[in-house]
Amino acid sequence: MTMIDKTVNIAEAKKHFSEILGQVAYGKKHILITKRGKPMARLVPADAIDMHLSNAKGWLDNNDPFFEEIDRIVQERSMHPPRILRETPTE
Repeated sequence: MTMIDKTVNIAEAKKHFSEILGQVAYGKKHILITKRGKPMARLVPADAIDMHLSNAKGWLDNNDPFFEEIDRIVQERSMHPPRILRETPTE
């Protein structure tokens, strides 16, 4: 599992992006960016090992109901894009 070295909210990340990016790129830190306390993104060094949960092997059977539930959630979310990706009406 990837260790999180620091957590910052999105407003702080915007204000100090260059500094945060330097900590990640040169300090090899892993930084979690949150919005209202909920994780939104993680910044990791470009050469970091991919430790995504989907790459884990051997701990769940391929037919585990967990995967059906995840597929259902992903399908539902794909029908409701984030506001930032929605088109704004033109006046």
